Amino acid sequence: MANQGPKSQTILVVGGGIAGVTAAVEAAETGYDVIMLERGPALGGRVAQLNRYFPKLCHPTCGLEINFQRIRKLKNLRVVTMASVSEVKGEKGDYTVSVSVAPRYVNANCTACGACAEATDMEVDSPFNYGLSKTKAAYLPHEHAFPMRYVVAPSAIGTPEADKIKAACKYDAVDLEDKGESFDVNCGAVIWATGWEPYDPEKLESYNYNLSADIISNVQMERLANHDGPTAGRIVRPSNGEPVKKVAMIQCAGSRDHNHLPYCSRICCLGSLKHAVYVREQYEDAEVDIYYIDLRAHDKLEAFYQRVAADPQVNFVKSKPASIRIDEEGRPVLCGENTITRELYEAPYDLVVLATGMKPAASEGYVPNIAMEQDEYGFLVPSIEGDGGIIPAGVAAGPLDVSMSVQSATAAALKAIQAVGPKS
Repeated sequence: MANQGPKSQTILVVGGGIAGVTAAVEAAETGYDVIMLERGPALGGRVAQLNRYFPKLCHPTCGLEINFQRIRKLKNLRVVTMASVSEVKGEKGDYTVSVSVAPRYVNANCTACGACAEATDMEVDSPFNYGLSKTKAAYLPHEHAFPMRYVVAPSAIGTPEADKIKAACKYDAVDLEDKGESFDVNCGAVIWATGWEPYDPEKLESYNYNLSADIISNVQMERLANHDGPTAGRIVRPSNGEPVKKVAMIQCAGSRDHNHLPYCSRICCLGSLKHAVYVREQYEDAEVDIYYIDLRAHDKLEAFYQRVAADPQVNFVKSKPASIRIDEEGRPVLCGENTITRELYEAPYDLVVLATGMKPAASEGYVPNIAMEQDEYGFLVPSIEGDGGIIPAGVAAGPLDVSMSVQSATAAALKAIQAVGPKS
């Protein structure tokens, strides 16, 4: 009997971060129908929350905006935000994917005028700033959000504040009765680009993350340094707003540790080098100490390490601090042993940045029962018994930096095209 070919040549992309956006755009620009699902309210993922890329220290909004412009021109690419996959059935060329869309409470009539946010006094933790600040209960995800549409926090629904938010909208865009929706997608291939979650620093009990606002994670440092972050880009002590003059970066905070993440996340050392640059750009007299097990600057990024290492006010301390205590003045104090000099230290700092690693979102449950398996770390790999129609991309498949995620996504787009066959 002759091969009937795929029943569907639609390509589904799960995840709207840099990998998902890249894969969706690359596949759609070849003429295939593509549906992209993002569980958050806007595209861009973790990259949208970065201040700058290494090694050139350019801003990520430029690269994202170029991709958003490409999306706007593609009539065969459909974007669905607030969407998660609950089930995948079928085989290559004929998958049925069940999708659940959470309520946004703001419809497509929104013009992003901001009147809804002005109308309410209710505030919630800012998810975009990793909880470093508050935002109004009606908020724009971020200044370059795509789609450029507000969101109403679920905690506001059923309160008088929700009524204020709705009454302030002149465009009938606020829908307090929004219950979300569910629908099925028939597709021939699925690209799984669900990305990563920052490792929870609260699990590092000896570092007392919860006891001091001046102990932050590396992703929080990106927001602290960003012009639209909680301090308008000023790197200060979160506890009191004072300038930072002595800063510590702790490498492998929870990484390469069998009690936490037993692998290297590839980007953490380079991220801390970048953070040292952020501090030195703002403070001529600031000192930055980078505590490390090993420093890893892969490929051509060795030059970036050499550039930062040439700064006499950036010091490298070969040590994994044993603990952090809080002194009488409220400053975090690093305690440990320098493994080169064998000297014990107790060093106070204005700010401590924990370089926590990347945990795959799939290991947090963001993956249904599909024809793929997870490795011992939770990253996705194609199952030996799989049919090749479900393809992991970006950090869903392993720790990668931005450029590598883009390369991985382009490869995944090609594999998806091969799975559904030549455009009929």
